[in-house]
Amino acid sequence: MRFSHCEEHRGDRHLDILTDEEKGLRIIVSRLGAELISLARINEAGEWVGFLYRDNQLLAPSQGWANHATVMGYYLHRLKSGRTLYRGREMKGGNHGFLRSKTWRFIESATNESGLLKYRITPDDFSPSEYPLKVSLDVSYKIEIDKVSVLFEFRNEEPDLIAHVAFGLHPGFAATSFESFRLQMPSGLYRRYFSPGNYLSGETRDINFTGGEMPFPKSELPGSCILELVDVPVREFCFVDPSSGRWVSLDLTGVPYLTLWSDGGPFLCIEPCWGLTDHHEQRAFEDKQGIQIIPPGDELRASFTMTPQLASFD
Repeated sequence: MRFSHCEEHRGDRHLDILTDEEKGLRIIVSRLGAELISLARINEAGEWVGFLYRDNQLLAPSQGWANHATVMGYYLHRLKSGRTLYRGREMKGGNHGFLRSKTWRFIESATNESGLLKYRITPDDFSPSEYPLKVSLDVSYKIEIDKVSVLFEFRNEEPDLIAHVAFGLHPGFAATSFESFRLQMPSGLYRRYFSPGNYLSGETRDINFTGGEMPFPKSELPGSCILELVDVPVREFCFVDPSSGRWVSLDLTGVPYLTLWSDGGPFLCIEPCWGLTDHHEQRAFEDKQGIQIIPPGDELRASFTMTPQLASFD
């Protein structure tokens, strides 16, 4: 069998391990938050090499960012003062939304032509103050042809109401140091949204980029670089850490926004986003910039892929 799936209990975490035995590619997902905690390949010495920051480590560090690849939703980044109004009803929540704090329902694994792990959140799993409408979400991680795809599938179970959501993934890719990594970005028109204090100021800047290394100094990453991919025809981004031989290609076809962030540690977060953080002058949730719309009884699907590679030192 090419793919294998097994479960592991580590402390209070329930983990699913999906391995492409033929290609030497493995992912580990925690059912808490449906978080990808490891993305790894076997090197020439037969050792697993992780691509995520703190790959496969569950103990929190003494300082700095403590996650691996947070699933964000049903809103992104932050609500100002931890609250907002949605159709006049109060919603409350912490950083990146409630999905990260929930134990997801494990729905399916597949080990046939491709490997698959699928998780679900339903309205039974969250309170009206976290999100007031009947909207479910499936998140799937799929291994196929050396790639790992992440698929979001929302279902609006409201018969008469449009649902509004914002979501994304917050993966941090490991580097030897903060100075060692590079990000190659494709050519195109980008719009940068400035967010002093983590909220949008309303200031933007359009960037006609010819392609190559990201056009921002690393010193700006702790404050986040939030980008709209206005007219970027080929959306392949490449994270490279030359000193370790790790690189990850991300195909962001269909992704409207991208956030780049690091706290100065040995990693870069490259976050595909379907939505934006709050403005300093907060808007109603349904009027947030970048908010995604799901018609009554309908579905919303969105995805992206990651291809992790190791350089050969022959």
